[in-house]
Amino acid sequence: MNTSAGTAAGRRGIGRAAGGTAVEWGGRAGFAARGVIYVLVGVLAVRVAFSDAGGQQADRGGALAEIAHEPFGEVLVWLLGAGLAGMALWRLSEAAFGQAGPDGGKPAKRAAAAGRCVFYGFVSYSVLAYAVGDKGSGSGSTDKRTDDVTARVLDWPGGQWIAGVAGVAVACAGAWIAARAVMRTFHKHLKTGEMSVRQRRVVDVLGVSGGVARGVLFATAGVFAVVAAVQHRPGESKGMDDTLRSFAGTPAGPWLLVLVAVGLVAFGGFSWACARWRAL
Repeated sequence: MNTSAGTAAGRRGIGRAAGGTAVEWGGRAGFAARGVIYVLVGVLAVRVAFSDAGGQQADRGGALAEIAHEPFGEVLVWLLGAGLAGMALWRLSEAAFGQAGPDGGKPAKRAAAAGRCVFYGFVSYSVLAYAVGDKGSGSGSTDKRTDDVTARVLDWPGGQWIAGVAGVAVACAGAWIAARAVMRTFHKHLKTGEMSVRQRRVVDVLGVSGGVARGVLFATAGVFAVVAAVQHRPGESKGMDDTLRSFAGTPAGPWLLVLVAVGLVAFGGFSWACARWRAL
């Protein structure tokens, strides 16, 4: 028996017990909130494909604006922000105590959890800032923010190299996300034993199609960032909205955008499945 591994697992168990059910429910609330955002982004992207978006952005900001205009919209935005904060807290617990599973305490996995904690913490802050009245925080165009950040980076010494490497990293991350979805690596994180055969099939379809669409979106955004770096033109770097709109400019026309948008809706559904069956 590996005593050191057993001891490490015991420490993770103690750490998780200290957090208790609150951290677990925070993670589940975060997956549910992520699902809402991706479903709405997908719906907005379909509207964009058929020129019925009403000037809205097909990104997180557009999703928040869509929610805010619904009955009890402000309450829903608060709930989304709280759910994403719960996701950040859960990722923080993974970074501190390790993830579920025999290899959850590996430094690489803890570092990845820490990075996700920072990301969801930022997203939660922007959503909650929107809820308290800072409409530019959560709903600002991702395209403008991407242009601004790229322009600043390109002005740094060696900025083209930095922007180019970042673009390659995002493109590779997108390919990695899509590949993992196709290989169904998400199975190891789900309580598949609690699902019926039909539920497993539905979750598989949502996980694969949603993960591939999300990966394609990331990879395409990364390619645009590389082009911006090579040409030293910040405007070539695109946020989520412009990246989605670029699919409509391909020979496939709006139908490629619709295909990706449906995939994003599927990823939202997969996120809801994670809220129910994810092993936390």
